Amino acid sequence: MSLERWLEHGWLKRHTTSRQEVRLLLDAVERDLHDAGQRLSSGWRFAIAYTSALRLSSVALFASGYRAERDHKHYRTIAALPLVLGPDVAELAQFLDTCRSKRHEVTYESATAVSEAEADELIDAVDELRRRLREWLKAAHPDLI
Repeated sequence: MSLERWLEHGWLKRHTTSRQEVRLLLDAVERDLHDAGQRLSSGWRFAIAYTSALRLSSVALFASGYRAERDHKHYRTIAALPLVLGPDVAELAQFLDTCRSKRHEVTYESATAVSEAEADELIDAVDELRRRLREWLKAAHPDLI
């Protein structure tokens, strides 16, 4: 399936981004990752890192000219990663989707739902996504960085 098909299904809408919007999101990711590396509870570190993953995924969609509709926004934003960055990020997107469900638990049900190792694993995955997104932006949308 393509992003255009997602648009036809009503899962996405068109979006025109700007260098400033991308910069603000990428700056927020840098702050979030710094904060997630601090001496905080594992649940809070996980939630902060998840927010960074969502922001990076949003940048990928925005740069492609789309934004996720409100229904299932987090799910669709992350699920679109392989459509934007390529199939080699499918496993990473699947991991981030698992973290999406876990983040819900941490935020709304149990602050002890994740271990330090799980928080560290998510932070590492976000670092990988950040690297891949920056490479993609440089190649496909250098005007946005």
